[in-house]
Amino acid sequence: MSTITVKDGTTIFYKDWGSGPVVTFSHGWPLCSDAWDGQMLFLAQNGFRVVAHDRRAMAGRVKLGRGTT
Repeated sequence: MSTITVKDGTTIFYKDWGSGPVVTFSHGWPLCSDAWDGQMLFLAQNGFRVVAHDRRAMAGRVKLGRGTT
């Protein structure tokens, strides 16, 4: 599981697949990065690097720091 910890201590999950030009995916409420799996898989298999993150408090994958927005 790939994560990054931001300044307030919140840990944020992200996916980073493939190589090539980068396509970034950002979901809306109440989804998580899994919403993009189909598109991400297709693009990663066709020469792109794809990155998607979970917004704070989404999907329950990681612990929250002080803020959730």
